[in-house]
Amino acid sequence: MWILAGLLLLPVTFSKDIAPVVFTHCAPCHHDGGSAPFPLTAFEDVSRHATQIVTVTQSRYMPPWPPEPRFGDFAGERSLTKDQIRLFAEWVAQGKPRGEPADLPSPPHFTNQWQMGTPDLILRMAQPFRLPANGSDIFRNFVIPSGVNETKYVRGLELRLDNPRVVHHANVVLDRTQRLRKRNGEDGQPGFRGMDIVTEAAPGNFDPDSHFLFWKPASVLRLEPDDLSWGLDPGTDLILNLHLQPTGKPETIQAEVGIYFAAHPPTRFPMLIQLEHDGAIDIPPGDREFTITDDLVLPVDVDVLAIYPHAHYLGKSVEAWAVLPGGARRWLIRIQDWDINWQAVYEYKHPIALPKGSRISMRITYDNSSANPRNPNRPPKRVKTGDRSEDEMGHVWLQVLPKNKELRLPLQEAVMRRRLEKYPGDFLAQYNLAALLQSKGELSGAIAAYRGALQASPRNPVAHNSLAAALLMQGRVTDAIGQLRECLRLDPGYLNAHYNLAKALAATDDLDGAAKEYAIVLEKQPEDADAHAGLGTIEYKQRKYGSALAHFRDAARLNPRSAEIQANLGTLLAITGDLPAAAEAFERALRIDPNQEAARANLQKVRARLAAGH
Repeated sequence: MWILAGLLLLPVTFSKDIAPVVFTHCAPCHHDGGSAPFPLTAFEDVSRHATQIVTVTQSRYMPPWPPEPRFGDFAGERSLTKDQIRLFAEWVAQGKPRGEPADLPSPPHFTNQWQMGTPDLILRMAQPFRLPANGSDIFRNFVIPSGVNETKYVRGLELRLDNPRVVHHANVVLDRTQRLRKRNGEDGQPGFRGMDIVTEAAPGNFDPDSHFLFWKPASVLRLEPDDLSWGLDPGTDLILNLHLQPTGKPETIQAEVGIYFAAHPPTRFPMLIQLEHDGAIDIPPGDREFTITDDLVLPVDVDVLAIYPHAHYLGKSVEAWAVLPGGARRWLIRIQDWDINWQAVYEYKHPIALPKGSRISMRITYDNSSANPRNPNRPPKRVKTGDRSEDEMGHVWLQVLPKNKELRLPLQEAVMRRRLEKYPGDFLAQYNLAALLQSKGELSGAIAAYRGALQASPRNPVAHNSLAAALLMQGRVTDAIGQLRECLRLDPGYLNAHYNLAKALAATDDLDGAAKEYAIVLEKQPEDADAHAGLGTIEYKQRKYGSALAHFRDAARLNPRSAEIQANLGTLLAITGDLPAAAEAFERALRIDPNQEAARANLQKVRARLAAGH
């Protein structure tokens, strides 16, 4: 008698086994109105595409989750287990049985409304953008003014699209000086071209420099706690950077950005640091193993919260790790089959603690051969670094949290000095280092770094103005005036430079020149309290007491918490004969700052005059 040995396959049904996997891992993209080309929210949908599902899950092409297991423990991981992948194959082999209705979980419900609830502020693109039917990917930036009139603290952004199928991913960058507005519509269409934005308004590729403002279809959105929020200042523009993909027919896209405010300012202050070596990217045609590396020694203890790797179409693998002071290695991420179409920000389930002295490193490998199916060039050609999709980049961004806010400064300095080791003539690194040294009071070092930035970019008005501010802090007024004159020659409308020039001219007793500069600022910004106070001070020195009083009234209205403004207002009220109002202004100054000795002395004089019947 023969005994037949073998495995007995348990029945696999859609309702009990397949639906829970599909509803969790596939349906967030594969639903009506979603970013995927067909829905997978019902038995008929999944049955129709069952063979395809087996193929793409076994190859791990779907669901997309590029990081290798055991090289980083990430929140929201979408990859399937081996058992889940096996279930699809067994279900198809068994004839795709539907199963019992009672075993079917409730189908997921998707909405085109705001995922995180109604935003506190909704901003919208000024007009839709039209995509051609065919052609290569489009990277487009849209300028959206925030419209806030006071600083707000943001704990979340959400992007809502009227046509999500054409959007691969999006970034939001903040332009705090509105200098990118001039590029809007420069080619006759809404927005302006560009893949990776380096704002012309301020140093750094990301602003805020503390959070990834990144969106991807089926992103799991969540609000940050209030203590990890970031500031949105008046006059800030949001630059919405969209990666758009033609669909074979003409399309339009319109986007809204929902902003969720925090109840209070942050108390924890993460920052973004970048590993990269774009300057080393020069990939010969046919090279299958071109590699760049970078590293940074941490000057302080940090917790790593999230990671964002980035390369273009020739990217083959991305690795990042940390070597601790004792020599132990901690993997941060490894992606062996890089695909720009699935780039994302990856948040760790638990922050990774890295002590001071740890060396963080990255390695990115590129394949510029015909064997790379994503190579946009047939035949391959030489590729160098650049912002266009046909160029290449190689970055690993880390969101790290120092133990306290003050420790950001040495970390920022280490980042800038490491960049200058690679690129001694880099404008942004020189400028950032200068601003950091200036904030620490190291004026000689700041002035040298600003001059280094201007050697790299002699016509940059921002650097001229900043150098002038550092020179003023050092008491070098004549040198500062020269820098400010050059700044305004390059950009006559730069109001901050007009303000700084007014202060410098006043310091040389050029009162008429100072008054002219303050007037230019107030013509464009009539609600600028400091400019009103500055012009009021000049007119006081010129004995134009009535006009000076009017400016200090405006300054006090616009900035009622300034003890100095209240004290100066009191002085002018006393000079012009309104002693009761002068006494009230001096009293307000002392309530704000009890150490205002000049206000205290003047208040005593005013009270004495009032008691004497004056």
